[in-house]
Amino acid sequence: QVQVMESGGGLVQAGESLRLSCTVSGLTFMAYAMAWFRQAPGKQREGISCIKWNAQYPEYADSVKGRFTISRDNDKKMLYLQMDSLKAEDTAMYYCAPLVYDYCSGSWALGQADTVRAWGQGTQVTVSS
Repeated sequence: QVQVMESGGGLVQAGESLRLSCTVSGLTFMAYAMAWFRQAPGKQREGISCIKWNAQYPEYADSVKGRFTISRDNDKKMLYLQMDSLKAEDTAMYYCAPLVYDYCSGSWALGQADTVRAWGQGTQVTVSS
């Protein structure tokens, strides 16, 4: 059974930084692309970043490009999201997810059942303005 656990969320002020972490068990971590998603109250889930199995060619949503950096450590089976210059609109529950492929498929950001292997409980990020 695949288990996903996110951590590192918290309450920060606008302009500050946070680093989210994610650990996955129950699968061969390095065999899969990984992605970060977020969902704010009353809004649809948004795919914000994806990284393929070998960490090449990470992808970012326009809303976070230039401010967020995704990375992974296959030896430690860890996924990270460095979030800098945080804005109030970044407030959301953040989720990481292993994808079904080893690359970021064209539709990964939709987070649909045929693309995502499992979901964690998420970690809350709140940015005060």
